[in-house]
Amino acid sequence: MTIRNLDFMFNPSSVALVGASQKPGSIGAVLARNLASAGFKGDIFPVNPKYTVIEGLPTYPDLDSLPKTPDLAVIATPPNTIPQLIEKLGSRGTRSAVVITAGFREGGSEEGQRLCDQMCEAARPHLLRIMGPACLGIMVPGVGLNAGLGHVQPLKGNIAFVAQSGAVLASVLDWATSKGIGFSHVVSVGNTSDVDFGDMLDYLSTDFRAKAILLYIESVTHIRKFMSAARAAARMKPVIVVKPGRHFEGVRAVASHTGALTGADEVYNAAFERAGMLRVMDMQALFGAVETLAMSHPFPGDRLAILTNGGGMGVLAVDVLIDKKGRLAELSPETISRLNSVLPATWSHDNPVDIAGDAPPDRYIDAIKALLEDEGVDALLVLNSPSAVASSTDAARAVVEALKESGSKASSRGIFTCWLGMDSAREARKIFAENRIPTYETPAEAVRGFMQMVRYRISQEMLMETPADIPEIFEPETDKAREIVNNALSQGRIWLTGIDAKAVLAAYKIPVIRTCETSSPEQPAEMTAGPGESFQPMAHRPNARELIVGVGNDVQFGPVILFGQGGTAADVIQDKAIALPPLNMKLAREVMRRTRVYRLLEGYRDQPAADLNGIALTLVKVSQLVCDIAEIAELDINPLLVDEQGVLALDARIKVVKSHVPAAKRLAICPYPKELEEVITLPDGQKLLLRPIRPEDEPAFQTLFSRLTMDEIRLRFLHAMQFLSHEMAARLTQIDYDREMALVLCEPTAQKEAALYGVVRLTADPDNARAEFAILIHRDMTGLGLGPMLMRRIIDYARNRGIGEIFGEVLAENRPMLRLCEAFGFKKRRDPEDPGVMIVSLAL
Repeated sequence: MTIRNLDFMFNPSSVALVGASQKPGSIGAVLARNLASAGFKGDIFPVNPKYTVIEGLPTYPDLDSLPKTPDLAVIATPPNTIPQLIEKLGSRGTRSAVVITAGFREGGSEEGQRLCDQMCEAARPHLLRIMGPACLGIMVPGVGLNAGLGHVQPLKGNIAFVAQSGAVLASVLDWATSKGIGFSHVVSVGNTSDVDFGDMLDYLSTDFRAKAILLYIESVTHIRKFMSAARAAARMKPVIVVKPGRHFEGVRAVASHTGALTGADEVYNAAFERAGMLRVMDMQALFGAVETLAMSHPFPGDRLAILTNGGGMGVLAVDVLIDKKGRLAELSPETISRLNSVLPATWSHDNPVDIAGDAPPDRYIDAIKALLEDEGVDALLVLNSPSAVASSTDAARAVVEALKESGSKASSRGIFTCWLGMDSAREARKIFAENRIPTYETPAEAVRGFMQMVRYRISQEMLMETPADIPEIFEPETDKAREIVNNALSQGRIWLTGIDAKAVLAAYKIPVIRTCETSSPEQPAEMTAGPGESFQPMAHRPNARELIVGVGNDVQFGPVILFGQGGTAADVIQDKAIALPPLNMKLAREVMRRTRVYRLLEGYRDQPAADLNGIALTLVKVSQLVCDIAEIAELDINPLLVDEQGVLALDARIKVVKSHVPAAKRLAICPYPKELEEVITLPDGQKLLLRPIRPEDEPAFQTLFSRLTMDEIRLRFLHAMQFLSHEMAARLTQIDYDREMALVLCEPTAQKEAALYGVVRLTADPDNARAEFAILIHRDMTGLGLGPMLMRRIIDYARNRGIGEIFGEVLAENRPMLRLCEAFGFKKRRDPEDPGVMIVSLAL
């Protein structure tokens, strides 16, 4: 399950509190007080046979005596009572529960795990969703719901915060409330027996109240669901994640805390990057992220101007900026001239702009307005150090005034402030909070806030970037490689011989050095190998670098691909990066850039650049091997020689194990479903290839769109569009095959940029219950039966996926499409919100 029935949890009309109490300091008393005092407009039913009234509310002895079925039940009773309570609630029709109670699987308790299993089994037949157990509860300030143990009432805001640690959640709430920062949702997921991070990402990604999502993750369940949800959410709004357990000792602490396994930290890092989420490393960064998300707005670039009344603080800020790979804005001559006219002659005449410790408010205003007019400035950081001759509070008011006077220039730039000191800065920080201006206590924190926004923007651009075509069309000999693997397994071997390992690589068109096996002592004398041993000629590549390309298996995320500096010292140098398969050329280049050796591969001094495309293509081929053959458990190409001429694998080791799971099912991200490829023969004998869409298809998709008339565009997209933006085209071609499918018609040739003649698309909801379809066929291909063929294929695909219903929106004037839908048995009705649109649906 994913988002099913979560509306009953986060927007209930009635809540039952099982285990309510009036005993001071008890969990039941805190829950009752928070529920009653948060402003909830629905019914609240405390349940406890010892009381008749709690917090002024009529109290009921048991669930059977409730006057109506609650949408949400909050439970704080002993663990052994929970399964029976869940069964009774589900039978009554309750669809959601928050289990506060601890004592389940934390610490590896077998009895606790048994109770947890019983609880989930009791809920499953009724589709009752469970948050927890061992959680702090949930809070939705916008609807006055506080079903949690927080010591403060959260303010209403637009940040959703989901945490696996109650202590972290309580700390963030306390800090945010003191800063005037509010939340749309505050969720403690606890042990994630049912509702987990994937579910919450799916739910919050489409909730308009949440403009950004903040996660504190200790471990993740249902990896593929999590990755699909994270990739979808990160395309719609900022998702920032804190993940502890970066070191072995921390991983042990996480396991004892949540009772769950957690994968290697570097793999989590790769997963977060792949999904487009932004990771921060500690609580201070977490607080800064909340501040930044709550009060800043997007800005276009990474060029930072710094305005300061103290040169030393400006220098410190620059150091942090450069350490974090940021860019100091270069002020234009016009800006320098303007600053010369309004600042004392002693100003720094450069960025950082030092306006001196005696700067009065007007000096701040003039300097800020000048800097915001500079087109080379994307964001501005204003620093203030306490001064005996100038008021920090007046300076803060001047910043606010300058931003108001700058109007659109200020709203299109990132604005960050840092007022140093304690007592002298307190009033200034209050002024900034009231005016929704991000403010930080140190220059380092301010720069970090700026760089978080920069990193988020870059990650979004990378998500939308169109991958380059593979520089060569390669058709792997998968059957040959699989035969080698199966032969080894049938002989009881888990390690392939060197010759067999290289044969597997050669089957996937990875260049390997020729390896021979001596058959007798009569082999040439210069060969040092004995009978039955292998030997290979020396490779003369004087400019070559030694790399390593490998495959490992993570306990949670499955197969991962490693790239880095190779050779005998690879373990000592530890220059490596990890990526999740499947890879394309863009993703391969990204993992390469994360290593130090990449700068050497680009060439330096008299050393020519290595064949970077050849390296990236090797990573793509290894990725394809992992996607195709489930029995590949480990792979190690070390060294992989590379120079300007190309790549050459000198040595390879491959470990194989029997697998009862298809290769694609092992992966955290669903790979390209090649099995859906099909050659179609048209009535005139022409052959076309029907296949799933690829990210590399964006240029061809743009070409298809450009050839549509305005009327065709309106009929397909339901409104007029002058052009298809890159962002929209990227979303239509870079799909998650686990949740979406788009089949395209193209020439059945090996050419890289084959034209597209038609597309049929299906987008399922996270519960796989309903899916929306759409069909687009170029007018030159109409009348050939392609519409019915595409409709039939997508219906068959939906049926095989177990989707319950497909539906679509069709303009009432689009009679050909309506006739096609009628022919396939679709029901139709007018859209109550738009009489010009018909909604067609087909139950499967």
